[in-house]
Formats: sequence, structure tokens, C-alpha cells
Amino acid sequence: MGGSARGGQDLIEDFLAMLSAERGAAANTIAAYRRDLRGAEDIVGNLAAAGADDLKQLAAAWRDLAPATVARKSSALRQFYGYLLDEGTISADPGPHLPRPATRRPLPRILDHAQVSALFEQAENEAKGDLPAPLRTLVMLELLYGSGLRATELVSLPLSAVPRDAPFLTVTGKGGQARMVPVSGRAVEVLSRWIPVRQTGSAYLFPSGRHHLTRVRLFQLLKELATRAGIPAAQISPHVLRHAFATHLLEGGADLRVLQTLLGHADIATTQIYTHVDSARLVALVNERHPLADRPLSD
Repeated sequence: MGGSARGGQDLIEDFLAMLSAERGAAANTIAAYRRDLRGAEDIVGNLAAAGADDLKQLAAAWRDLAPATVARKSSALRQFYGYLLDEGTISADPGPHLPRPATRRPLPRILDHAQVSALFEQAENEAKGDLPAPLRTLVMLELLYGSGLRATELVSLPLSAVPRDAPFLTVTGKGGQARMVPVSGRAVEVLSRWIPVRQTGSAYLFPSGRHHLTRVRLFQLLKELATRAGIPAAQISPHVLRHAFATHLLEGGADLRVLQTLLGHADIATTQIYTHVDSARLVALVNERHPLADRPLSD
């Protein structure tokens, strides 16, 4: 593979400057890329001149690292080589020779039905009056667990997304993709109590000053509620409630494709992670519903 007249360190800094200028990468991201790239260069020498045999050294050097760490380091190098290829610094991409660890997607944490009930009981008791703060917490809880919204989707909901006639929210998810999300009758009822007492003059359903409630504040409110409900604060987050929404729907017999649509997943492989938590129900379903379930074994 052809090398470069410029040193490897200079090329790395050029690449990092591009990340900052063209992609708006944060300072912490730039620092992480620099560590990974310079660490790889310490092992194989000039990265721009490294060939397949050189890159094989990385697999041995990274052998004791966690798969996720190896994946991150390889990703940094692939992007670096893609940049060099675009710039004409190298004539062939050595990226395919980089280590590709098999990473396992972490299993989602969930709340069981009893914990969800305790959380709602606490929130409902606190929201019996018309005080805005507890009503807001109850509405957010209803939409996180009842509709499976992401934290960012929830806090940034515009007031115009609230259903008038049809029981649906229009949600803008990742990548700017809009989807329709059903809203339970319970949530509609609490929304009708929340809207008259919320801060007026804001375009957001959950206003905070001139903007909307932050994700950080949402996390804090949920953890405080969990503590009052006797649930360890470490066990709860907006994403845990979204996981519970998905898992409990599967337990109730929801179709995986329907769940994919409700969660706004672009790839059903992302949705399939929820199937592991329902294995006991699936075994029971086969034993109870399969045509051979009631047929006795012959002697």
C-alpha cells in the first residue's frame, strides 16, 4: 500500500480537524479518537503505510480488551482510513483487515408489573390535587410506560402533538422520522388535567422557562418518584420504562412488527432484543396452545 509524504501524526491531526470542522465532533470525542489512533500507531507504526500484516498485530495487542472497546478502536481506524482514501493519501482501504469483534447487545433492564404498579400508585396519590408538578410527573410516566416514548421525544413534545379527536400522538423520533403513537384513555384523562395548569405561552407540552423540560430533569424526577415508591433509584430511567412498555406488550401477545412500529425502530433486529425476556411465556404458550399439547404420548 502506498504511504504518504506527511507523517502519521500530521495525518491524524488533519483527520481530527476534519471531524471538528465538518462533523462538529465534541472535544471529548476528538480526544478519544486521538487516543485510539495514536495507540494503534504505537503498535503498527505509520498508519498510512500499514498493510494487512501490520494490522493483524492489533488483534493480538487488543486480545484482552473488552469486545466493545475493540469495536470502538476499529471504528476509529476505519473512519481514519476512509478519510485518507477520500483525500487520495492511500490507494486501497486496509479497513477490512481490522479486528471485528462479535459484540453482544446488552439485555435491557426492566421493571416487573409490581414495581410499575407501585410507581403509578405513588404518582397517582401525589397528583390527586391540581398542583402542576405532580400532575406533570404523572403525565410523563403515563407516556413513557403507556406509549413507549424515548426521553428526548417526551420532553420535546409540542403542545400541538396532543390528540384532540384521535387517541394518537405525532412523535418525531430519531433521524427526524415521524410516527403515530397511541395514547391510552388514562393518559388522555391526565393530559386533560395537566394542560389547564401548565405554564402558558409555551409551544411545548412540558415547558420550562423559555424552552422545554430537560432530559436531566426528567431523569431526576423519575428517580425521586421511584425512591418515594420504595424502588431503588438506580433501577429506573426513561429508557427502563420504555423497555417495560415493550416487554409487557410482548407478554400480552403483541406482534413484533407492531412493536417495531410503536417504538420507532428502523431495523426489526433492534426490536428483537425484547424477545429474550419473554422466553418463559413462549414456553408456556407452546405447551398450552400447540396442537400436540393435549395429545398423550403413546406407550
